[in-house]
This record gives sequence, structure tokens and C-alpha cells, in this order.
Amino acid sequence: MRNNDNYVFELPIKVRDYEIDAEGIVNNANYLHYLEHTRHEFCHHAGFSFREMHSQGIDPVLRKVEIEYLTPLGLGEEMISKLNIYRKGARFIFQQDIYKPDGTPVVKSIVTVACLENGRLGRGELLAQKFEKYL
Repeated sequence: MRNNDNYVFELPIKVRDYEIDAEGIVNNANYLHYLEHTRHEFCHHAGFSFREMHSQGIDPVLRKVEIEYLTPLGLGEEMISKLNIYRKGARFIFQQDIYKPDGTPVVKSIVTVACLENGRLGRGELLAQKFEKYL
């Protein structure tokens, strides 16, 4: 996994009661929700929401997710979800990491996104233009 602490976006999140399992820790699948929520908020922050993308025929879709679980979170705990973005060919690569407020790493991940343009695989040039200052 890529190791880069120069994040372009951060989002504070708090663990909710329905996200924990019988052991009292966040169920592993919920981290995927945190990562997705962070990407959506980043896009909105960058000025191009998923609704706007779709209305223009652009649909970013997941191609691959690599996730490493490091430290569990429990009920009511806070976290900071951090994101960096870069391109590799036509793909958008999101380095997404989650930390406790004290800096303890919780999750390290790499999310690869492809771009459908009017239902067909495309290069995502319009998306790249919208994210230009972050790439």
C-alpha cells in the first residue's frame, strides 16, 4: 500500500450504535461505508457531487479495494477519515486512511475507481478536471 501522509481531505466521523457487533467493536464492513462516505464528501467538497456527476453521464465505480485493519473502534469513539487522490492511467486511486484523534492508525486502504461515461468505460477526463487541484 502507498504510504503518503499528505492528505487533501479529512472528515471526522463518530461510531454509531448500530455499527458495532456482538464483540462491541465496529463490524469490518462498516469501514467500507466510512471510506465511501469520505469519498462522497470529498467530491462534494471538490464541487462535483455524485448527483451532478450522474446527471452529466459520469458514474465512478469501484474497481478494487485493498484494506488493512489495524486497530478496532468501539461505540461512541471518534475517528478522522483522511483521503488523498492520484491517477494511474484512466483510474483514480484514493489513498484512504482512518485514524483515532490521537493519531493511532485504524485502517489503511487503497481504493481504485474507474469511470463510466454514458454507460461505457471512459478515461474520466471531466472528473480529472474537477479534481485537478487535488491530483
